[in-house]
Amino acid sequence: MSEQPDTNTPPAAPTHGAPAQGAPAGRPARKRMVDLDPSGQVTQREPDRSGRQFMNYSFFKLDPAFRRLPHAEREEIKAEFMAAADAWQADAPAAKGLIQRSYSLVGVRGDVDFMIWRMAFDVRDFQDAQARLNRTRLMGYLTQPYTYTSMNKRSQYVNRVEGSGHGLEILPGQGRYLFIYPFIKTRAWYDLTPHARQGMMDEHIYASEPFKGVRINTSYSYGIDDQEFVVSFDSDHPQEFVDLVHRLRYTEASNYTLQDTPMFTCVKKDLQGTLDDLA
Repeated sequence: MSEQPDTNTPPAAPTHGAPAQGAPAGRPARKRMVDLDPSGQVTQREPDRSGRQFMNYSFFKLDPAFRRLPHAEREEIKAEFMAAADAWQADAPAAKGLIQRSYSLVGVRGDVDFMIWRMAFDVRDFQDAQARLNRTRLMGYLTQPYTYTSMNKRSQYVNRVEGSGHGLEILPGQGRYLFIYPFIKTRAWYDLTPHARQGMMDEHIYASEPFKGVRINTSYSYGIDDQEFVVSFDSDHPQEFVDLVHRLRYTEASNYTLQDTPMFTCVKKDLQGTLDDLA
C-alpha cells in the first residue's frame, strides 16, 4: 500500500510572487503581516459580545399639507409627537443608557426637514422609539427618506490595543452643528496590506490634527446597513469643517472612497424648536 499524503500539513508558502493556493489565477497573493488577519487584528480572537452602543440617524420630511391645518390643530399634533418621543427615554430605566437628540435641516436641504439621533445598547430600542412615533398623528404627514443604523467600536487605526468594545461610547450633541454622511470604502482598500492602510490613516489623522473645533464620531455598519460606516462631526464652526473636508481630499486615503454622500448639515435644537421650524 502506498503512503498516503498528510492532509493536515499546510501548503507551502508561495515564493517569488506565486499566487497562494486557492487564489484566483493570475492574481498575486495578498501580502499580509505575520499572524494578522486582513483587518490587521490578531487572529484567533474570541468574538467580542460585550455591550456596544448602537446609533440610529432617522431623517424626516414633512408633507406640506400639514401646514394647511389650523394653527391650534398643528400645535396639538406637535405636542402629541413630542410626548411620544420624550416617553421613549422617560419610560426606560436609566441603566439602559438611551440618548436622543434632535436637529433641524429646514432651509439647508430640500429632501429632509429634521433628524432624530438615537443611541441605545439594543437595536430593538430603536424599533420601540419609532413605533411610539408611528402611533402619532404627525407621522401621517411625515416620510423618512433616510435612516442609518450603525455601531460604535474601537478603531483599528487609532486604538491599537487589544480588548473588547466595552465602555466605548459616543457623547452626542457637543456642537451646535452636526455633519453626517454614510461612507463606503472601495474594494481595493481592503486588498491593501495592513501596513499600507495604517500609513494612509496616519496621514489622514495628521492632516486632521489642527482642526480642534471638529469632533469626529465614527460608527460601523458592516452587515447591519447598506453603508460600511456612518461618520458624523460635532462642531460649532461650519467653516472649520469645510476646511477640514477640503484638506482631507488631498490625502492618499481619499483615493479609496467609493461613497461619502448624501451629506447632511444639521442644526442642533430641542424637539420643540425642531418641530416649530416645520410650521
